[in-house]
Amino acid sequence: MKKIEAIIRKSKFNEVRKALHEADIDFLSWWDVKGQGDAKQGLIFRGIAYDINAIDRIYISFVVRNINVEKSIKAILDSAYTGESGDGRIFVSSIEQSIRIRTGDHGDESLYNKDEE
Repeated sequence: MKKIEAIIRKSKFNEVRKALHEADIDFLSWWDVKGQGDAKQGLIFRGIAYDINAIDRIYISFVVRNINVEKSIKAILDSAYTGESGDGRIFVSSIEQSIRIRTGDHGDESLYNKDEE
């Protein structure tokens, strides 16, 4: 099992969510976050300097079985891409264990409904 986390442009969130749904990834969590990249930007308005480096982003997190990792990554890459600096990042990490609270299922079985497989 892998945990996939992505930080994407806020404007691309609906496209990413739709692409993940089409890749059969229906359970995910997301948060509105602010981030700062390496671009140095500033704005001076009426003699006052404003820092506009803090950029609105969406942070997405979900856990998938190993067989769904590559199609999840591809869905995010294809739908979040603009080709401009600031498209975001994807992080993949291993999950040691997963347990479904309602049924007590462990491992891969805790991530999907057996009767739908």
